[in-house]
Amino acid sequence: MAAHQTRTFSARWRTEVLDRLAERSERLGTNKSRLAERYVDEGTRMDDHPGIVFRSGPAGRRAALSNGPDVWELIATLKAGKARGEQAISATAELLGLTESQVRTAVRYYASFDEEIDRRIDLNTLDADEAEAAWKREQAALG
Repeated sequence: MAAHQTRTFSARWRTEVLDRLAERSERLGTNKSRLAERYVDEGTRMDDHPGIVFRSGPAGRRAALSNGPDVWELIATLKAGKARGEQAISATAELLGLTESQVRTAVRYYASFDEEIDRRIDLNTLDADEAEAAWKREQAALG
């Protein structure tokens, strides 16, 4: 993955906001600038894509529907189906127990950040393949 370019940004923040940022940064063991950047990035993405939130997990931060699955999970399901176009929206909504509006929210987010979502789908597929290969080796060892 290519390194991201950076620029300096100067801003005046309320003291209590900076205090909370410093406290959170220390608790998470992360750099204050990176944490502030994450908050601004995620906040602007959520403003641009109502219904999208960000969650933490073992694989890092990821975009998700506010009341639903991660965007990558939904998109992987949509792509794995046979339906295309509007039928894919309906089929995915029905399969995942979501509204068509929720599926459209995830698809709009994917349209803006497809490389990020595709990378997460690829990593998940790789992890699943590695887990299956390990299981097969264990089964072979058992005899």
